[in-house]
This record gives sequence, structure tokens and C-alpha cells, in this order.
Amino acid sequence: MKKYDMIIVGTGSAMNFVGPVLESNPNAKIAVIDKDEPGGICLTRACIPSKLLIYPADLVRLIENVEKFGIDVELKSIDFKWIMERMRSKISEEINKISKGLESSPNVDYYQDIAEFIAPYTMKVGDETITSKLILLGAGSKPMIPPVKGLSDVGYQTSDTLLRMTELPESMAIMGGGFIAAEYGHFFSTMGSKVTIIGRNPRFLPDEEPEISELAKREMSEHMDIITNHEVVEVQDSGDGKKKVIAQDRSSGKKMDLTVDEILVATGRASNSDILHPERGGIETDRKGWIAVNEYFETSQPNVWAFGDADGKYLFTHVANFEARTVYYNAFQNKKIKANYHAVPHAVYSHPEIAGVGMGEKEAVEKYGEKNVLIGFYRYQDTARGQSMEAKDDFVKVIVERGTNKILGAHIIGPYASILIQEVVNLMYTPQQSANPIREGMHIHPALSEVVQRAFSALMPPAHYHHVLERLRYT
Repeated sequence: MKKYDMIIVGTGSAMNFVGPVLESNPNAKIAVIDKDEPGGICLTRACIPSKLLIYPADLVRLIENVEKFGIDVELKSIDFKWIMERMRSKISEEINKISKGLESSPNVDYYQDIAEFIAPYTMKVGDETITSKLILLGAGSKPMIPPVKGLSDVGYQTSDTLLRMTELPESMAIMGGGFIAAEYGHFFSTMGSKVTIIGRNPRFLPDEEPEISELAKREMSEHMDIITNHEVVEVQDSGDGKKKVIAQDRSSGKKMDLTVDEILVATGRASNSDILHPERGGIETDRKGWIAVNEYFETSQPNVWAFGDADGKYLFTHVANFEARTVYYNAFQNKKIKANYHAVPHAVYSHPEIAGVGMGEKEAVEKYGEKNVLIGFYRYQDTARGQSMEAKDDFVKVIVERGTNKILGAHIIGPYASILIQEVVNLMYTPQQSANPIREGMHIHPALSEVVQRAFSALMPPAHYHHVLERLRYT
């Protein structure tokens, strides 16, 4: 049995520990384990490869719209295979760098194999049995596959497997109406596939504000079919190399079907903990299999910590890095720091782009009361820069506490949403969390950031806000 000062499962955000630990203890012996290629889900199968694909799609949409500015161009072709190969090449470069770093460190034993607990603080990795009194679990997650009749027999793609595709399908059904469906719907429809998104929720992108969901559906429906409130109940082999997807309206029970070349399952993520057998290590999980942690990210077994996707709280890389930093303080510096999730930002790299942070309107009203909440709203097209871009309907919505101007949340749909939201995020991490610096600070004119400033300067009660939405036909 090999003894280590620290065992790390996962090579994503968990890698943030290696450098600081070796700096404080140059003689530390560390085991790093990952059954997949090193770099974590973000690098190998999610954030980075998807954005390498989506950026070319954004350029195509831009080119398609330049004629409104008096520019006459012809888009001759889109090389799907080249775009996919470029993505894989760039990802491989980064994977190789990480792999070489792990293999060259004299303090690190790198195991590219499945790890499983066989007893508390003891794991089996391949043919080796290893132990440590300090274990960090950053094991990530996996695509969640719903139990749809015939799906496994017919075959399907996930956000993991599609990265290996070399041929563009003529048509694709995407199961799921969340951000993965939105982003890959944007990508494949831009590449030339006929895309149909089938979501079981009554709203497309149900985690977004209702008016953002509505606008996103309206704009994206120009390039694909988006079907909501339907659940895929069966998939059949049509006999000609195609796949028949049967979906049922969750309200009426009426069924519809469509025949496609490929199916992408984008119904969310599930826990990876089953392969770890945490129960053998005295580690509890919740009813969905996510590893249970306390407010400091310690599991039910002392000195075994879990973070990132492994704990199932927020499946974002920036959250995983944030949680890893908190674990470092708690596990290595004997502090008692709790994670603060009041301002977790997110972005959906669809077309249009979407971003948000903090509370939605419904949550804010429930927590603070309608009389104590103000909503700010401003459209891109009502700024000089927005007009120059021919931005239509896109907007910024902000939510503040009446009287204090404390920022409770912000939600953006439109160009550069993921960039514009950061001005709000940063202020939400200040002691006062006040919107005043945005309202009173000097903003470049004409710059798109003015749409954020003006949203905070156009505050109104929720009831008034909804009258505005009705008048502008956002609902």
C-alpha cells in the first residue's frame, strides 16, 4: 500500500492545490487520479471546446447580418470538419501540457485510471492500493441520460461525444431546453443542420427570467424549431439510417414525431460518485448521488473534501475554482470559511447571448417583498452604441433593494452579455453591494456599457415594469 500526504481525484479545479501544497511542503507526496484525459471537464469536454466551436458560429451569424450595414458579402462555405479539427487540436495541446507537467513532477504520482474507495482513507487505483489522511474529491460529473424507450438501442450524442464528430448531420433533434441545448442548437444550426430543440419545461431556458426566455426563443426560432412542454417518450430506428423521435405534449398528451439524422441528449448533468463507491469510504451522498458536504465543503468523513461538480451545487468552472479556494483555506490553513453564493454569474453562449447573476425577480420579491424591490430595464437600441449595432429588443434587467440600492440581481440578453454582466458581478462582491458606483461612475460614450448604467438609472416598481413589458411586447 502506498501512503501519500494528499490524494486528489480529478484534474480540473483540484489541480489548484498542487502548487500551493508543494510550496509550503516541498517534500509532500501527492497522488493525482483521473480516469479521463487531464484538464477536467471544462477543458476536455465542456466550456473550452464548446466555445471554440461557438465562436465560428457567432462569426457566421455576424456575416449573415452585415448587409443591413450596406456591406455585400457572400458566405461561400462552412468547413465543419475543419472547425471540429481546430477545436480538437487546441484542446489536445492543452491536455498534453498538463499531462507532461503531471508526469514530470517528482512529487506527484499521476494515475490515469478509475479510483474507488475500498475503506476510509483508502482507495484502489488500477492494481495499486493507496491511502492518505487527506483526500480531495473533484471528480466532476457526467451527462444525464433519461430513460427513454429505444434511445440506447438507436444511439445518440452527448455534449461529451459530439466533440468527436467529423460529419455534419443534415438534421438533429436536441433533447432538453437548457443552456447546453441552446448553445449547441446555435452551433449546429449555424453550421447548416436543421435543428429541433425539444424541451420538457413549458419555457425555453427555464432558469432565465421569463422575458429573457421568451425573447431568446423568439430570436433563436428564426434559425431552428424550438418545441417546449414536450417530453421525448420513445426513439425508433426508421430503417434508413435515420432516427424517429416521438414526443408527447405534457399538457394535452398529444404525440408528435420527427425523423432526424442525429440525436443530441442535453438534459443536464449527473453525479459521477457511483464509480468512487463513496459509501465504502464513509462518505455520504444525497438522493441524487452528489457527494454531501457541510458548509465548509468537508464530507461526512473528516479531512475528505468535495467541491466543484462533485458536490452538485453549481456546475460551473468558476464556481469550482471558487470552492477549491475555499477548501484550501479550510483544509490547509485551519480557517472556517463558508462559500457565499449570493452572486454566482453565468452565461449562455447562444445567439443572442445571455448572462445573469444573483436573484431573479420572483426570488427577490419573495425574499424582500414587492414594496422593497425595484427593477431597472433598458434596451440596447435606446443607446447610441446599440443603435449603431442595429440591436433590436435586446435588454438589461436589474433588480435592487429599494432604499439601499443594494444589487440583488442582473440579467442581460444581447451582444456581449457575458462581458457586460461583469461590471455588476464585481460590485456584488463589495461590502455594500451598492449600484451607486455604476449609476454615478463615468461611462464611456458611446459605449455598450451605458446600457447597464441606464438600467440602474431607470428603476421602477415591479408592477410598473410589467406594464412596460406588455407595452413593448416582451410577454
